Amino acid sequence: MRSLRRYLKAFWQLLRLEHGLMYGFGVLIGLILGGETNLKLFILGFLTALFFQASTFAMNDYLDYEVDLANKRFDRPLVRGDISRKSALVLSILLFPFGCVTAFFISIQAFIFAFLISTLGYLYNYKLKELGFVGNIYIAFTMSAPFIFGGIISNLTVSILILSLIAFFCGLGREVMKGIEDVEGDAIRNVRSIARLFGTDFAAKIASTFFLISILLSFLPPMFIPEFFDVKYLLPILATDIILLQVVFSLRKSKEISKFRKKTLLAIFLGLIGFLGGAF
Repeated sequence: MRSLRRYLKAFWQLLRLEHGLMYGFGVLIGLILGGETNLKLFILGFLTALFFQASTFAMNDYLDYEVDLANKRFDRPLVRGDISRKSALVLSILLFPFGCVTAFFISIQAFIFAFLISTLGYLYNYKLKELGFVGNIYIAFTMSAPFIFGGIISNLTVSILILSLIAFFCGLGREVMKGIEDVEGDAIRNVRSIARLFGTDFAAKIASTFFLISILLSFLPPMFIPEFFDVKYLLPILATDIILLQVVFSLRKSKEISKFRKKTLLAIFLGLIGFLGGAF
């Protein structure tokens, strides 16, 4: 029983299913804000995000094995030896067509958007990551893409675009910040991150700036979208902004990025709750 739990935990970590669930909920929020009521589209949209996200993360760990090893990323199951690299590759290849099928049954437009984003994910794993900030921009866009995807399925509204911008800048700050922790391993693949090119202090300032932009943008929905002037949005977003501000002030003094990664992931989760609350 203990070995089974360890095995399941390893696959959860490989596929980053917590990210997949958040991406899926992002699609649902986009659908709700777009006025969609068809349950089938909610299920297909959620599964599309989950399948494509899991596929690209498994491929990321497969290709980044040497980098993660150098960075001592024992939170990665491949580094710990809990899952073989071959298994990660097979899973990545198997999950991709599932995402294609669910997207196709939504609409041609949804399929094209999801397919392009996910294909770029493979390109990111293979080459875009090495371009540093360009790769950061792509990953940040994938954090806003679920809302846009929901809007493409239903109706792409101004409220969806505003939420997408908030998610984008928060994601961009998080990616630049992660580069501080990965400096040693990134040297193996010659990843031209901001931290490697200009130093970790400069990277911390840039990451903090993007977090602050995200915080400022979080005030826009209540101003322009009446439904968002509600405690269901305001309270979770206030908690999100407080966490991000703590990271901003702490990032200048400490480089405990693993701790900040967890904090910003919690902030994103609370932000999703706020977006969902505002959507209802």
